[in-house]
Amino acid sequence: MKLLSVNLGRAVAVPYTDQPEGLTGIGKQPVDHPVRVAAPGPKGVGGSGLAGDAVCDTRHHGGDDQAVYAVAREDLDDWERELGRALPNGSFGENLTTTGIDISGARIGERWRLGSPEGPSVVLEVTCGRIPCRTFQGHLGERGWVRRFTRKGAPGAYLRVIEPGEIRRGDPVEIVHRPDHDVTVALEFRAATTERSLLPRLLAAGPALHPESLAAARRYAARYGAGKAD
Repeated sequence: MKLLSVNLGRAVAVPYTDQPEGLTGIGKQPVDHPVRVAAPGPKGVGGSGLAGDAVCDTRHHGGDDQAVYAVAREDLDDWERELGRALPNGSFGENLTTTGIDISGARIGERWRLGSPEGPSVVLEVTCGRIPCRTFQGHLGERGWVRRFTRKGAPGAYLRVIEPGEIRRGDPVEIVHRPDHDVTVALEFRAATTERSLLPRLLAAGPALHPESLAAARRYAARYGAGKAD
């Protein structure tokens, strides 16, 4: 398990975002130099957890619980075959392109160490899957992309920073903590999008879950209880 690339984006003006200034940092490119990773601050104030990376719409992106976005190269390869086009590392706006990690199967609260345990390293914690948006669809230029991406159910994972430090391309990735519940990224994503009756199951992940997802699960459980239709 390792980092194939660390990807950063700069703010650019585009016609397909509803960000007030028309800016997005979704167009991320791999870099060869070490990148500092740290908690950026609360959502709405903090942006990316990676130094030099632009998060423009802080209403919906960035902040401590969405500090880093990771996508598996294996998922990009699958999309390449389906779409019939090349998808270089960073194509989904991800900060980390990984290999050897089942990101959809990662559990909420799972912790990854990036870098050597004997040297400088970073520890990240999985919080939720990525919800597709208009900007993502416009960036890829694929008609019906939001619906298609949602149906696939392999959203990549947002992570919070537990231990800050530096990362770089080629760093090993080690799972250092795996919770004993069954709330995976794929399950959380389905509950947040197409199968809301699954929301009460997310409560097993507790405070490791993104606060917005946790609040939604609590509201649903309070209103409907477990196992009832939305």
